[in-house]
Amino acid sequence: MASRKVWCVLVLGVLLPHSYAHTDFFTSIGHMTDLINTEKDLLTSLKDYIKAEESKLEQIKKWAEKLDQLTDTATKDPEGFLGHPVNAFKLMKRLNTEWAELENLVLKDMSDGFISNMTIQRQYFPNDEDQTGAAKALLRLQDTYNLDTDTLSRGNLPGVKHKSFLTAGDCFELGRIAYTEADYYHTELWMEQALKQLDDGEVSAIEKTSVLDYLSYAVYQQGDLDKAMMLTKQLLELDPEHQRANGNLKYFEYIMSKEKEANKSTTEADNQTDVESKTKKKGRAKDYLPERRKYEKLCRGEGVKMTPKRQKSLFCRYYDGNGNPRYILGPVKQEDEWDKPRIVRFLDIISDEEIATVKELAKPRLRRATISNPITGVLETAHYRISKSAWLSGYESPVISRINTRIQDLTGLDVSTAEELQVANYGVGGQYEPHFDFARKDEPDAFKELGTGNRIATWLFYMSDVSAGGATVFPEVGASVWPKKGTAVFWYNLFPSGEGDYSTRHAACPVLVGNKWVSNKWIHERGQEFRRPCSLSEFK
Repeated sequence: MASRKVWCVLVLGVLLPHSYAHTDFFTSIGHMTDLINTEKDLLTSLKDYIKAEESKLEQIKKWAEKLDQLTDTATKDPEGFLGHPVNAFKLMKRLNTEWAELENLVLKDMSDGFISNMTIQRQYFPNDEDQTGAAKALLRLQDTYNLDTDTLSRGNLPGVKHKSFLTAGDCFELGRIAYTEADYYHTELWMEQALKQLDDGEVSAIEKTSVLDYLSYAVYQQGDLDKAMMLTKQLLELDPEHQRANGNLKYFEYIMSKEKEANKSTTEADNQTDVESKTKKKGRAKDYLPERRKYEKLCRGEGVKMTPKRQKSLFCRYYDGNGNPRYILGPVKQEDEWDKPRIVRFLDIISDEEIATVKELAKPRLRRATISNPITGVLETAHYRISKSAWLSGYESPVISRINTRIQDLTGLDVSTAEELQVANYGVGGQYEPHFDFARKDEPDAFKELGTGNRIATWLFYMSDVSAGGATVFPEVGASVWPKKGTAVFWYNLFPSGEGDYSTRHAACPVLVGNKWVSNKWIHERGQEFRRPCSLSEFK
């Protein structure tokens, strides 16, 4: 498709604000950046505390050195030493006064400033939900982009600027969080990685017995009884008195004996044992998303369905908004991304300065992204949308007003009935799983309160480049659209007849490396009656 995008020359004229009290930090990289400043402030406070402690110890050290020499001389000839009246007086003074002062110095707590600062900042710290969310994000990235645990642990990811790695303790924590979610597949992967790093000699506070304890049970839960027994025996070699391991070993031996008995029997009833019903098939858990595999392949840039014949029908052009006066002398660059549904991309359509303004306005308002409950119509957070968003109106900034006008000019649609500009920033492994922008027939009340009809079209600005991942994919048709800062994509969600185009089901892939900012405009049906006339054909 790259060959169609060759352009011809056309000659024409620091501290975290109080408003940021904890709100799901892991769902927005933009908000997480504030935590860097918080940690930097705490580090400065910690260094001040260390300097104070070092100064205190230095005073104590000097006192000890001075007294060491003095007592060494005095103990060799006590009577002769005390025969000097000054020495006698100074001994009385030291023991009565100076040792008490030293005691006060030793007991003096130098940590007050640091602890006070820590207490103030702690109210803005991430919580268990954030840590769990970030851990799940790593597991999601591992699955989506087919990353093995060693690659992820070593931080060998494409496009990284600041390489980092996971310790055995980090791997153990990932496995433990997966375990608490009854995700035994990932528990096994990450406990094995922790064990590998410990076997390779990594020094860690995590003990092998703890790793083997989780690992053996996770393996058992996935039906591999032989491996579970082998791991349990390894654990008992390290700790023969481990109560749970001893109990598990006896239980595993009991199960194996029952299975042997079952294998001897030829009847179907004997083969259907209670033991077998407890084991699970090894691998990822059953998913609620039917097109998961297809969606993840597209996120990796695989499975794109575009034949050479169809590809030749895609073009790039200079576009004047169908003769819009603002663009006749200065048309914009437009290129076809897909044919059915038709998805077009506008290049250099929003400037860096405009992007900076939009982000500046949006950042203080970013909140966990919500979706409309199809039954109740109420907005609620969802696990399948990991991002934060804010809404910006045209009346509050000339930049937003200008952007709205640009969208109207280039789409030919009336934006006065459109929703406000939504700005979204994706978090760790941020994504939005496959969904429709328009309301289906079983959601008659989805946009009823707006009174502007269904979402006829979507305009999506990309306001940042993404080092790896973060594509917008359309699983129904096999299309992948990759983020490129300063561009925007546009497509219709409804046919001219008003029927929904189900091929527009799309998703925002997890961000593997980088920071993804987007903004979108959902344009509604009302006001488009003469701009996009209805068709008599249902699906045209």
